[in-house]
Amino acid sequence: MGRGRVQLKRIENKINRQVTFSKRRSGLLKKAHEISVLCDADVGLIVFSTKGKLFEYATDSCMERILERYERYSYAERQLKEPELESPVSWTLEHAKLKARIEVLQKNQRHYMGEELDNLSMKELHNLEHQLDVSLKHIRTRKNQIMNESISELQKKDKALQEQNNLLAKKIKEREKESARTTTWEQQNHDLNSSHFGLPQQNQDLNTSCFDVAQPLSSVNVSEIYLGPGENNGEVEATQRQNQSSNSVIPPWMLHG
Repeated sequence: MGRGRVQLKRIENKINRQVTFSKRRSGLLKKAHEISVLCDADVGLIVFSTKGKLFEYATDSCMERILERYERYSYAERQLKEPELESPVSWTLEHAKLKARIEVLQKNQRHYMGEELDNLSMKELHNLEHQLDVSLKHIRTRKNQIMNESISELQKKDKALQEQNNLLAKKIKEREKESARTTTWEQQNHDLNSSHFGLPQQNQDLNTSCFDVAQPLSSVNVSEIYLGPGENNGEVEATQRQNQSSNSVIPPWMLHG
């Protein structure tokens, strides 16, 4: 005898209901996988248990893409059927769509943080690992780029500081040379002034010697220098007497004038 037809109604026994849910859920997931493989169809299956636990199946683990496609299709269908209706119902659907998207994003975020991985299959874990590797590669590339830019900027600053340091060192050397020249010039001036201070004494000595030489010359008879001693003594004596007589005739006040 064949198995009788099962009456479709809620199973009152809690244990039987749980067993039936597990069997039917496994069969449903299996059928969804079979139809996706055999017919090359995009399948998305979402099941919530009585306790609110989520069970899902999506072709190539792309539930987000399937949901977005479904939303676009359903929205287009509604616009074709009822283009004149722009009622609060559309806003309710938009809210539900955004809320579902937020839940998906939060779920992916928890998966990326390493949380709630118990319900993921081996393929889903492999895809998640691949996504994390790609993200880590991008992060390392960006980090290396920032480090290279920082090193290049520091090298430019170091070069600018070295040039400034060389310029300051050059200015210091020039000032040292200028200071050395100034010191040498002052020393030469000091030595020159010291030598000038000794000149008056030398001039005084020279004048004294000149006076000593001039004193004997005043006592020498000019006639003796030109005529020589003993020559024309008569004429000289006559000239001297004439001069004395002329001096005695001229008044003294005329001489002083």
